[in-house]
Amino acid sequence: QVQLVESGGGLVQAGGSLRLSCAASGRTFSTYVMGWFRQAPGKEREFVASISWSGGATYYADSVKGRFTISRDNAKNAVYLQMNSLKPEDTAVYYCAAVNRRYGYLTYSYEYDYWGQGTQVTVSS
Repeated sequence: QVQLVESGGGLVQAGGSLRLSCAASGRTFSTYVMGWFRQAPGKEREFVASISWSGGATYYADSVKGRFTISRDNAKNAVYLQMNSLKPEDTAVYYCAAVNRRYGYLTYSYEYDYWGQGTQVTVSS
């Protein structure tokens, strides 16, 4: 079992930056693929980024590529999402997710087993 808790959301102006953190419990965190998803009001949850167990492989949605960076620190059982050049369309609840796989191009929410409660990110224009 893995429990996930996100933090770092907030209100920021367009062009600004935020860093989201996800703290994970569980001894096997280092063997999990970790992902970030987001859900805007009235829209379906969408993939943002994912990272393999070692951090050696990362994947991004086209909409955030070049602006967002996912990273992890297995010693701290944490995964991060650095978000730069934020746009109003990035406004959403951001969720951290985990799946008991070491690697893979996992971009669908059903592919993940564990979820955090979400953190709100609001970007004003």
